[in-house]
Amino acid sequence: MRFLWQVSRIKLSLIPTHPDRVGGLGFLSNTVYAFALLLAAHGVMLAANLGNRIFFLRATLPEFKVEISVMVVFLLGVVFGPLLVFAPQLAQAKRKGLTEYGALAERYVREFDNKWLRGGTPIDEPLLGSGDIQSLADPANSFEVVRGMRLAPITRDAILQLAAAVLIPIVPLALTMMPLEDLLKHLFGLLF
Repeated sequence: MRFLWQVSRIKLSLIPTHPDRVGGLGFLSNTVYAFALLLAAHGVMLAANLGNRIFFLRATLPEFKVEISVMVVFLLGVVFGPLLVFAPQLAQAKRKGLTEYGALAERYVREFDNKWLRGGTPIDEPLLGSGDIQSLADPANSFEVVRGMRLAPITRDAILQLAAAVLIPIVPLALTMMPLEDLLKHLFGLLF
């Protein structure tokens, strides 16, 4: 975390139109997968704790919904929290990008409007086959990329995969609610 905080204090050259939608920092979202094994281990510890309470104290799995949810959110916060140190620079890059690309798009659209709709086009220039129409979409696409820029290098896929790493060890505890045969019949009934 300290290293990421120090890196976030450097004036980064973030590009608002970068396809990763985080100014070029998208590679950082791949680093969190290194924590999958640690989160799975915490999931195993949680499952063991819940299993003891289910088998010896006669509790039921649904009683622990809040506890499981809090543990998943906490662990994801521990893993993804350090990446939030880049949020101020990403927010600034997004604001600056919206301003700059908005101005560029406005200038281009104004020139296009003057040329093709307000009589500024030469008589001998045909509309059919002109690259102006296609290039009109390019500033709009760039502006949409900037507008969709995220404020942290965190992806939904990473969140789902790491949450699954915590929850998979807890899944066998569902067998305490119904026998395996009934569970399989129910699952096959849903599939077929």
